[in-house]
Amino acid sequence: MNKELSSLLDEMGLKAKIASSILNTTSSDQKNKFFDLAIESIQKDADTILEANQADIQQAKENNKDEAFIDRLALDNERLHGICDTLEAIKSFEDPVGKVLATWDRPNGLNISRVATPLGVIGLIFESRPNVAADAGGLCLKSGNAVILRSGKDGLRSAEAIVASLQAALVSADLPKECIQIVPSESRDAATLMLEGLNGSIDVIVPRGGKSLVAEVERSAKVPVFGHLEGICHIYIDEHADEEKALAVCLNAKMRRTGICGAVETILVNDKIAESFVPKIIASLSELNCEIRCCEKTIDFDGRSVPATEEDWSTEYLAPIVSLKSVLNVDEAINHIAQYGTGHT
Repeated sequence: MNKELSSLLDEMGLKAKIASSILNTTSSDQKNKFFDLAIESIQKDADTILEANQADIQQAKENNKDEAFIDRLALDNERLHGICDTLEAIKSFEDPVGKVLATWDRPNGLNISRVATPLGVIGLIFESRPNVAADAGGLCLKSGNAVILRSGKDGLRSAEAIVASLQAALVSADLPKECIQIVPSESRDAATLMLEGLNGSIDVIVPRGGKSLVAEVERSAKVPVFGHLEGICHIYIDEHADEEKALAVCLNAKMRRTGICGAVETILVNDKIAESFVPKIIASLSELNCEIRCCEKTIDFDGRSVPATEEDWSTEYLAPIVSLKSVLNVDEAINHIAQYGTGHT
């Protein structure tokens, strides 16, 4: 184990602990001031962030990463605008700190309340999606938690540039810049040290990424983990649905960004409208170079589709591929989703 890296992470953990104790009593107004300043900072630093991202993309291409991976990694002005919109949305959330979740009286007259409090220091390990740095940093700060980020190596330059902007905003908002930190290393040892808790500094680990990352974190962590598995997301088209609107929803949910975990992977269609709707969705998706894998009931509607297998219903494609199945009613759709869905989105 690299002793220099270990010392660096221990120091980051101690600073995060101090920052979290300050956030415990930070007012909603001061936290919201940070969000305004963070948006300004990212907009001001846009060229620097995009330059770092181009370096990451070039390295990813040299490492033969696929198109879906490059898409998740890539930033442009529109996506930076989306990051700022997300920070604005987080700012608008009700401050959860101090919220009374429940209250009750005991027979002896004692009144008890369950009140939302920060967790402390969150360690967030994520794959190469730079926007996660801003999303996670904002969510953790809003909820009164400090965060130590560990990015996948392919997106590290981009994530570091975003965190630098956030830290500048923290300082301008009179908050410790250590509220949001990022590990400045590609070493896998950094993740191992975080999973061990940094000598008690990290209170909970959150993995953000694919199934293999989440499984490894859950298997190796020595601190509590908030985890999820892959995003097998579904859309059900009911017999009473507006077919044109449903078609637009399906196209957006599948093709807007095929490589993200929130993209739809299976479309379920009520039997009663299958004959009218399925040819439309196959034609529209085929024009966008999406492969459609159909069940036995729907495979003959259009020759451009291919037969689905049992494995397709439990596959997260992260690619321009979608499975399509005809169901009798909403109950069968719910049962299918319960069996094959991951409860992700």
